[in-house]
Amino acid sequence: MKINTTYKVKIKHYNHIFKDTVRIYRSAVDYIIKVCLNEWDAIQNLGSKERYNYCEKLIHKTDDNPNPKYEFDTCFYKMPSYIRRAATAEAIGKVSSYKSSLSNWEDTDPYERGQIPSYPKAGFIYPSLYRGNMYQFTDIYKGRIKVYIRNTWDWISIDLKKSDIDYIKNHCSDREMKSPTLRKRGKEWFLEFPFEEEVKLNETDIHEQRIVAVDLGINSPAAVSVMHSDGTVLGRHFLKLPKEYDSLTHSVNRIKKAQQHGSRKALKLWAKAKGINDNIAVKTAQFIMDIAVLYNADVIVFEHLDLNGRKRGSKKQKLNLWKARYVQSMVSDKAHRLGIRISRINAWGTSRFAYDGSGRVSRGREADLSSYSVCRFASGKIYNCDLNASYNIGARYFIREILKSLPAKERLALEAKVPQAARRSTCTLATLISLSGELYPMRYGIAA
Repeated sequence: MKINTTYKVKIKHYNHIFKDTVRIYRSAVDYIIKVCLNEWDAIQNLGSKERYNYCEKLIHKTDDNPNPKYEFDTCFYKMPSYIRRAATAEAIGKVSSYKSSLSNWEDTDPYERGQIPSYPKAGFIYPSLYRGNMYQFTDIYKGRIKVYIRNTWDWISIDLKKSDIDYIKNHCSDREMKSPTLRKRGKEWFLEFPFEEEVKLNETDIHEQRIVAVDLGINSPAAVSVMHSDGTVLGRHFLKLPKEYDSLTHSVNRIKKAQQHGSRKALKLWAKAKGINDNIAVKTAQFIMDIAVLYNADVIVFEHLDLNGRKRGSKKQKLNLWKARYVQSMVSDKAHRLGIRISRINAWGTSRFAYDGSGRVSRGREADLSSYSVCRFASGKIYNCDLNASYNIGARYFIREILKSLPAKERLALEAKVPQAARRSTCTLATLISLSGELYPMRYGIAA
């Protein structure tokens, strides 16, 4: 598979000089969007390359095309060809997306569809600078780019931050560098360098796989279990970040106090809280990857978390601050680079059912327990909730993959012997152990 990453490099000494370049690029995209909308009947049936060539003939004058239909070259005098091509590709993509959304909206029942898709426009996009034609390295830490300056398109020299270039040289040398994009972040300008690399994910058989099952908690960062396909638990690990969580709680309380005294935004306080929260997410992702590398894992398994919609209840602020998706995204990028696969399972009931198959667990006041991080099984045993959930997460992954790999006849025979496996949302570690016990004689031809 291909992995695409981006690294931004700060441009030193410039603040306002690139505004005209971005403004003209966005105007060019808006112009070509109007052209595409006018000519869409002819464009829509063409392939991607043919669409681009057709639009070029409509707007650009050449020896073979002396009279284009639209006066783009007059409106955007001496625009570099690579900037024009980037604008054309951007405009075609936006119009194609708009037409597709409009078609879906028209096909939807009038009583169920929402607002009509908005008219396409350039928006806050930035130009790509094709290497060699719009961007060149002149030294290790210096370069030059072609921008709109003094009412014409000309080259200017730029100084790049040494630490950024050293990072690219030391950590990205084995990746293919693509054309950078000129982008503004805050009050500073950057060149964003995209990198592409080809990796091969492992193809380990499901019965030989070793997985890392992760339960991301709201009150604690992560509980991790390392498991084998027969239900053997090879390792249990907890991440505790008491200092970071205390700092986050303190920052949130300061925001509450500021808001009680009339402050509406408290931007600096929110920025500090966000920084602490991001730090927790980064440390959590690194912890998960360290465990995966330590045990030479083949797959990392998460819960599929649906966090859309408005949060309600007493824990809505913690849910809004929860960085579960950010952690999963970081782990996915790191794992794929090492050939480790990522999988997600149904999250319903992973913490609700005991891993030993004894049924529902009770927590908090229901179980007469002071801490919500532990639960009581039906048998009376007290156990860690997050660890119990991680067992069930790993078990559900193996049950799904094992049953999926079997022919229909064998799968139905196995589900008849272990009926709990047929209902995935209530599967536990005990279900996986029972399934493995029935599967072993079936795989090796041992008579019952």
